[in-house]
Amino acid sequence: MKNSKIYPWVVVALLWVVALLNYMDRQMLSTMKEAMQIDIVELQNAENFGILMAVFLWIYGFMSPVSGMVADRVSRKWLIVGSLLVWSSVTYLMGIADSFDQLIWLRALMGISEALYIPAGLSLIADYHSDKTRSLAVGIHMTGLYMGQAIGGFGATVAAAFTWHTAFHWFGIIGIVYAMVLALFLKDIKREPVQAKVQPSADGHKFSKGLVLLFSNIAFWVILFFFASSSLPGWATKNWLPTLYAESLNIPMSEAGPISTITIAASSFVGVIFGGMLSDRWVQKNLRGRIYTSAIGMGLTIPSLVLIGIGDSFAAVVCAGLLFGVGYGMFDANNMPILCQFVSSKQRATAYGIMNMVGVFSGAAITQVLGKWTDGGQLGYGFAVLGAVVFVAMLAQLLLLKPKTANME
Repeated sequence: MKNSKIYPWVVVALLWVVALLNYMDRQMLSTMKEAMQIDIVELQNAENFGILMAVFLWIYGFMSPVSGMVADRVSRKWLIVGSLLVWSSVTYLMGIADSFDQLIWLRALMGISEALYIPAGLSLIADYHSDKTRSLAVGIHMTGLYMGQAIGGFGATVAAAFTWHTAFHWFGIIGIVYAMVLALFLKDIKREPVQAKVQPSADGHKFSKGLVLLFSNIAFWVILFFFASSSLPGWATKNWLPTLYAESLNIPMSEAGPISTITIAASSFVGVIFGGMLSDRWVQKNLRGRIYTSAIGMGLTIPSLVLIGIGDSFAAVVCAGLLFGVGYGMFDANNMPILCQFVSSKQRATAYGIMNMVGVFSGAAITQVLGKWTDGGQLGYGFAVLGAVVFVAMLAQLLLLKPKTANME
């Protein structure tokens, strides 16, 4: 089955569920502040809650380059299975935690385990798919992330109906069971050693030679800047949009959580599918087709961020969320495919891991900043400011990225 024509899509389907669990387990915490703060009083302070959310991002970010380098050298199948098993177990243990310190340590461990997945998963999909289907395959995989984000939004709903402990327990058990399923059906692709052409001798220097080669690529620096800047609103919506909706619409978090996450997830689903199909066709006629598709998507997020920040009616903020999701989905579907135009297949997991680190560090910083702005009543203003940051990043991408091939071998 591994060599069949449909197996590349089977891989996408298998990893789609992993992507769903990846985001569901991390996202559900963002909607359960009100339920958890009854038992853990430190969470009554918004800045403390921001720290709890951010510690995951800092650890996740530090681990991302490491996980990418590991994924370029070991079996991606077992790396994915192992990481899923660990973070699902951590999710289960979150339901047992009874102190703020325990939550901090568990979120840190979740950051380590979840970081191992994305570089390995995306590089595996990129290897299984050619430039004719790569953006669509990545886009479909990304819908798993959005679905996980949406389901995670129901954490507060489950907590309201039962307890927050129950929500963590059952979400964790689902992931543990699926790790066993994945171990049976997921297959890796055999690859040549990542550094064979870089340094055939002096094994101790292979690692540094590979990084030098990667960082001497000017296009990679541009991609890093664009990815980091565009990650700011992405993480802001994941971690603070439920709170903003609750405040601006004056509704309980048990309603604001599902509304915010479903709005973004549903529209992002449309964005990644449309952006993936458009990009795959456009790149056949113009090598900058993926870059143009990504830029169009980010252009759509600029007015939506402003409207999310200043809107005070249900229709305004929900429409803004829908527009943001479509644009961000188009951006998400093309990050790895664009990287494939500038970075060799032997270093893609490493490169994406570094991108993930930079993007996550940006997200951690904005998560803590927005926590302080929330305490000061300026959360909406913070969202509006992010629109200007995205505009600068979009211009840099359009002006500086000029690929010479659809797929660098």
